[in-house]
Amino acid sequence: PCPLCRPQLEGLCCFLQLSTCPEHLLVRFCSWLLDLTPNLSYTSATILAEQLFLQRVLSLTQPPSRHLMAALASFCSKYSQPFCRVLVAAVLREPGEGAEQTKLVCELVEECLEPDCVRLVLSQVLEVSLSEKLLPVMQAVLGRQVRRPPPLSPWEVLPPELFDRLVLTLCQQAPAFATSLNYAKLVTAVLTTYQSQVS
Repeated sequence: PCPLCRPQLEGLCCFLQLSTCPEHLLVRFCSWLLDLTPNLSYTSATILAEQLFLQRVLSLTQPPSRHLMAALASFCSKYSQPFCRVLVAAVLREPGEGAEQTKLVCELVEECLEPDCVRLVLSQVLEVSLSEKLLPVMQAVLGRQVRRPPPLSPWEVLPPELFDRLVLTLCQQAPAFATSLNYAKLVTAVLTTYQSQVS
């Protein structure tokens, strides 16, 4: 198919009612996307991530259905970078507890995203004000590594600049989370996984 500009693609998504289509059809649509040749451009994938998933995820008040999870996993398997830029960033910025959204991001980090996108999620967390809601996401990122005994593969090691930002953030925020069990677990995970790098 010839590439579409943003207004054309957004108009097509609206015409097809992709943002509100039944979730079992969403799974089929995402499977069809994986077979497209050539691959979608970054911009097109970003628009589709927004149209297909953003409102569905932000409006969750209970765990996502198996159909929605299957569609998310399918899309992430090929277009995880634009997915993270759109959906994960929106969840991190969303005010309030957002328990189901946070759980969903944690599950995607633990089960679906490639290591480079896991690092992207961590960098996105470190760009916003740290809150109790975000601690499980950081724990999930480190959990990908804690489950693997050292030495970690090059893909799993955090770049020095990202690791430094993580440690600096944890140090700066320590007083605010003095009574937080999640914060204590997170610091323990950092010390366990990166004991040779922490002085």
